[in-house]
Amino acid sequence: MTEPQDAEASEAAPLPEAAARSSLRQLVGEDFSVADSIGGWRGVAESMAPGVVFLAVFVATRDLVPALVASLAVALTATVLRLVQRTPVTQAVGGLLGVLVGVVWAWQSGRAEDYFAMGLWTNAAYLVALLVALALRWPVVGVVVALLRGHDMSWRTDPRQRARRSRYTVATWLWVGMFALRLVVQVPLYLDAEVAWLGTARIAMGLPLWGLTLWLTWLLVREPASAEAR
Repeated sequence: MTEPQDAEASEAAPLPEAAARSSLRQLVGEDFSVADSIGGWRGVAESMAPGVVFLAVFVATRDLVPALVASLAVALTATVLRLVQRTPVTQAVGGLLGVLVGVVWAWQSGRAEDYFAMGLWTNAAYLVALLVALALRWPVVGVVVALLRGHDMSWRTDPRQRARRSRYTVATWLWVGMFALRLVVQVPLYLDAEVAWLGTARIAMGLPLWGLTLWLTWLLVREPASAEAR
């Protein structure tokens, strides 16, 4: 997640297809679309439905197995539908793999809260990676934006780009805050086995919080109208 270079800089070099199609491409756009940032309404449904179904079935039955089966069935159905319709399956497959890991962990442990454990570990890993990058003075937002725009990394050392470097750093701290907030709220719920509250927090702090953070990042990293404003 990095920021742009000068307006005179060259056009963005081709990126891998997955990166080009990801919501991160919004960071280098002239406008910001909330719908695109969260994968569109279909992406929202595919991302949230397995967790919502798991939570609803478990709360209603207090039985782990039906909740796991229902959640996996929803994720699998979303992937099959995309395959049948020959639409991009990246997000659906990613969601299916995440659900599958959660199902396996919860089934093996017999604890419903373990359905959400992978998300906690993932957030912790991202948090550590971002903090290490900041300590090394490689703010990840700046790196991503530069790659998306096909620019070099001169913003890190060029005194004339100090303002840009500061904006990249602040934007990276935004993501640190997002991952940290998720952990601060959700880890105690996980440790206390508060499955209903944990699931609710995961849903509320998932795509909605991601979209908000991405929008705030876009506000920070977009290039001002004039060089003097930077």
